[in-house]
Amino acid sequence: MLRRRFEHQIKKLLATNAAVVLIGPRQIGKTTIATQIGEELGAIYRDLETPRDLSQVQDINLFAETYPDKLIILDEVQRTPEIFAPLRGIIDERRRKDFKYQQFLFLGSASLDLLGQTSESLAGRVAYAELAGVNVSELEDAKISESDLWLRGGFPDNLLAPDNETSLQRRKDLIRSYLERDVPQFGFRVPAETMRRLWTMLAHHQSGMLNASALGKGLGISNKKVAEYVDILVDLLLVRRLQPWHANVGKRLVKTPKVYIRDSGLLHALLDIETTDDLLGHPVVGHSWEGFVIENIISQDFRSRYEPYFYRTSAGAEIDLVLVKGGVPQIAIEVKRSSAPKLTKGFKLACDDLGIKQRYVVYAGDEKYQISKDICAIPLKELFNELYSDDT
Repeated sequence: MLRRRFEHQIKKLLATNAAVVLIGPRQIGKTTIATQIGEELGAIYRDLETPRDLSQVQDINLFAETYPDKLIILDEVQRTPEIFAPLRGIIDERRRKDFKYQQFLFLGSASLDLLGQTSESLAGRVAYAELAGVNVSELEDAKISESDLWLRGGFPDNLLAPDNETSLQRRKDLIRSYLERDVPQFGFRVPAETMRRLWTMLAHHQSGMLNASALGKGLGISNKKVAEYVDILVDLLLVRRLQPWHANVGKRLVKTPKVYIRDSGLLHALLDIETTDDLLGHPVVGHSWEGFVIENIISQDFRSRYEPYFYRTSAGAEIDLVLVKGGVPQIAIEVKRSSAPKLTKGFKLACDDLGIKQRYVVYAGDEKYQISKDICAIPLKELFNELYSDDT
């Protein structure tokens, strides 16, 4: 069963926190996980996109009193920001009655507003988790290949489609739904066609530096508007801005973030790539693989042990992904699509700059081996086992 590992993580959070906020883009599987947990724990579930359910929770105090000893699951909770202020008192009252944990599970599809609302109202009472797409560590149970996951992306309905044509159409429909429904519904005033063109331009520049000036010229809008619209895609958990790591190494460092379409399937739909053969022959193939690997690694870190960055100097020394812990760069990861990767001098120089000892090259092969004394070539799934083997 897909998402079993993540479901276990959510239950662990609920066992030690009064409230848990689970965020993730629409159709990523939040509701499926929540309802499975709810059935097991005897929870009360309400979908706040349904008018009947929404009306029931308008008076959250009365609703909570009606189910005093139940876990309450509220889906699409960003639609009712007014409930968060009274929730603090509700949680504290339940604690006094010895119901300390498993009180509320909130599901949301936009990150910034929801995180801001809950962090202000529920400080010290809430834990956070983000549900990204299906990753390679989940494929064994579903009997899906890594190649299919890369092509179709991690949204379950798209990944499990009966064929590539159906999967591509579902992804295009999801993109249209975001542009025509979700962006306006969240209160963003953006012309749908402008947002589509921006999203497509970002797809063509997957893993590139965010160049607001060039994007603005192409769209006929200001740099400020470009930044605002990219913020929307980031907030909807569709785009990732990977920040550069700044270190006092006496060298000129790149300070502009890199931008990735987070789901490889949506990336390929924006570029009208239907099959693996189409993908392998497309100019974006290497950048697509890089984004796929990086997103898999970042989204797998349930415990948020690492902060992700990239590193690049103006002279060309570069690390695709730097995992930082406690303010110290710990792990350097280079991404190569080749089955026999060859390292550039820049990767070793960058690792030496930062004093990183753990150095990996994630590649498309099946075996782990040493490229050199201090650099290991490793398949993506095996890197998961090394980094996150205790996330069970």
